Order: sequence, then structure tokens, then C-alpha cells
Amino acid sequence: MNGRHRLTGICQSRKILPHRPKSHLRELCRRRRHPAALSARDAVPAWLGVGPLARDDRLARVEAVLLAADEPLPPRRLAQAAGLADAAEARRLVRRLRQLYEADGSAFQVEEIAGGYQLLTRPEFHPWLRSLRQNQEELRLSAPARETLAIIAYRQPIMRADIEAIRGVQCGEMLRVLMEKGLIRIVGRHPSLGRPVLYGTTRKFLQVFGLQDLKELPRLAELQPPAAPSHSPDRPR
Repeated sequence: MNGRHRLTGICQSRKILPHRPKSHLRELCRRRRHPAALSARDAVPAWLGVGPLARDDRLARVEAVLLAADEPLPPRRLAQAAGLADAAEARRLVRRLRQLYEADGSAFQVEEIAGGYQLLTRPEFHPWLRSLRQNQEELRLSAPARETLAIIAYRQPIMRADIEAIRGVQCGEMLRVLMEKGLIRIVGRHPSLGRPVLYGTTRKFLQVFGLQDLKELPRLAELQPPAAPSHSPDRPR
């Protein structure tokens, strides 16, 4: 899913996944605590399956952790939760899991968001899943709030006075709303007279918009409407 048009996609793509019996997780915990006591039969549990799309023990743990997580997990945290050697192994197993999902034609995908990995449903399934989220609160921003958020995202760190100079109106209420929603935060103070606060975006901002980092924001030139074709006046014959 492209990082440049994800507000609606990410808000609607919270994972809706099949139930995994708790016995699976208990088996994983037992294997992790007592690896030396396992018999040859225990080396590959039957529920892990066989064949080109089968998950080995470590890959199954990664998938289970991503399934249970409510937010993107950085590679190091994923490695700790899944009992892996390091972040490099976590990245390698995530790449393998992505390949399995692609080969299997799965409805799920692992997205890299806000510096971490998150298991999500694919956007083409959103029309069928939207009805399951009708009673859940979704992030809604008014046009002034979106405008204020865009200014902060592109000009951060930025003072309130500079935001108001760009918008031409006071923005105290918009800043309060955005801070309550966890999309912006105070990142420091300007050295000028009175040391006014500086605003910047949060990790939740990246997560909501499906961005790995601020470098994935669309360039300002890409947001400009296409120039109208110029029509030269007809020359007299």
C-alpha cells in the first residue's frame, strides 16, 4: 500500500484475522523453555504444516507476535517478543513471511509503518470489512485541522505564530484537537523572546498515515494541481 494515500486505508485496515487456539501459543512457550527435552517428533509440530508455504518454529512465532500486536513493532522489539537472536533475524523472517503471503494469495500483508512492522488486511478487502468497524471510533479531522496538521508536518519544528501566519487565522483550537488525538506534540522551544513552544508530529501520525518516516511525505510539487495547457492565439493567415 503506497505511503502517500493511507489515512483511509490504515484507519480501515485493522487486522481481522482467524482465531488461533491458545494451545498453539502454549506449545511455542513450552518449546522455548525446554528445547533440550523435545523429542524428534516434537521438532516440527503438526500444526506448523509441511510444504513450500509451511512455517518453521521461528517464523510461526513472528507471525503470532505480529497477529497479537496492536501497533507496529520495531525489529528489535519483534525479535525480543518472538525469542529471536537479533533484529537482523527479525527482518529476514518478516521478508520470508511477506513472500509466503504473496505466494499464497493471502488477504494479509506485513506493512512497514512508523519504524516497525504491522500485520494488516489488504486494501482490496476493505469494502467487506468496513461493516465490522461501524461501531468503532475512527479518526476524523476537519478541513482546518488537516490544514494545520499538514503545515506542521512539512515545516516542523514550527511555532504557533508561524502556523497562524501561513493560515491567516488563529489555530489554538486546532492545535489542541491535534494534540488530544496524539498527532502532534511539543518538541522544544524557540530561542526567541518568550521562548515559544515548537510543534512537531508524533509516531502516531506516521502510523495513522502509513508512513515509515517523514521522508515518505509527498513532495510539495506533487501536491500542486497540474498546470492548465496554454493555448496560443491563432495566427492571422
